Amino acid sequence: MRDFLQLLARNRNYRYTWMGQIVSEIGDHFNNIAVFALAMDLTHSGLAVAGIMLARAVPMITMGPVAGVLLDRFDRKRIMIASDLIRAVVALGFILTLTGHRTWLLYLLSALLMVASPFFTAGRSAILPTIATHDELHTANSLTQTTQWGTLIVGAFLGAVVVAVGYDWAFVFNALSFVFSAWAISNLRAPKSEGFRAERKDLTEAEVVRPWHEYREGLRYMRSVPVVFAIALLGVGWATGGGAAQILFTLFGEQVFHRGAAGIGIIWGCAGIGLLVGGAVGHWLGKRISFEGFKVTVFVNYIIHGGAYVLFSQMPQFGMALVFIALSRAAIAVNSVLNYSYLLRHVENQYRGRVFSTMETLTWSTMMLSMTGAGLASTRFSPRDIGAVAGVLSSTTAIFWGWANWTGRLPRPEAVGVDASEVEVHGDPVV
Repeated sequence: MRDFLQLLARNRNYRYTWMGQIVSEIGDHFNNIAVFALAMDLTHSGLAVAGIMLARAVPMITMGPVAGVLLDRFDRKRIMIASDLIRAVVALGFILTLTGHRTWLLYLLSALLMVASPFFTAGRSAILPTIATHDELHTANSLTQTTQWGTLIVGAFLGAVVVAVGYDWAFVFNALSFVFSAWAISNLRAPKSEGFRAERKDLTEAEVVRPWHEYREGLRYMRSVPVVFAIALLGVGWATGGGAAQILFTLFGEQVFHRGAAGIGIIWGCAGIGLLVGGAVGHWLGKRISFEGFKVTVFVNYIIHGGAYVLFSQMPQFGMALVFIALSRAAIAVNSVLNYSYLLRHVENQYRGRVFSTMETLTWSTMMLSMTGAGLASTRFSPRDIGAVAGVLSSTTAIFWGWANWTGRLPRPEAVGVDASEVEVHGDPVV
């Protein structure tokens, strides 16, 4: 906690980024609870929830490559602000779904909201090494992710309460939260001469009109660094079961435990508590374990994650189910903090936009398949059966990671922008 407070006190740019993150992400969770609960009220079908999640996944997949290329070509700060303002308008549009049972608008607006999302989320990751020093980077990453999970707790619990008062309040707050985020990002000041634009050679006409060539260049870079490529595939492995979870949380709250919107909010909130605890553990570990220890930690945590998720799906008591979903998410959070810290240290600035957007694209592509399978399966199988399969699928990620590690396919990459002595002192002291 002291590391976090010191970072916020001394780093103005990060402080503004963090403030915007808190408000906008709480608003996002208000929207999630409201949209999913409204969909269940209107249709009484898990298939509708799956449809909304798919409507969100498709734009993330299709716009991810575009976002990556633009973030590595143009001013990342301005792109992030534009993303926030566009999302504010779309978020306000959800109010139109409250009259005339316009279920189709839930799908359309959910899709439009996600069209602009990868420009902001990948952009925030890409600028983090710009606004934080090398010594601050692991702490900044840990706080960013821990805050993301903390807002999940607050947003889920408060979202359930606000939805009980009225869906329109949740949608208005979500729109205002994007406006606040845009204001916060507008206050960032570039600490380096190149600003928030990646250092690149001058553009030629041929390069400007070859975005697919640019994107493939980013893919080749990822493939050339085994650990970067493997971490990207970890997101794919998680999403095989994680996509189903996006639907299952709603089904467990509504159909298994019969607790309505409050039940959905409590499950998401307890998942957030697990993520918060895991984020703190990941921050502590990241300053102490070696690179080899990191790789073993990833393997162990995927086993814990999948096993705990299977147990969550089978618990007859609501309280015990919450304990196991929290444990499952804690294991994932530890891995997430460690993985992103390594990426932020080792990915070159000119590729960051494409690397982080590609990771989102791969994850959302797999989630889309997982959500489709879970949605279709929900018409024939119980949520408990689907949950058990999802947990097992996520755990298989550990097998492939472990095989790559123990066969020597994951060598340690070189850190970007620092010499070897700095890496050992500030990055990964061997224990």
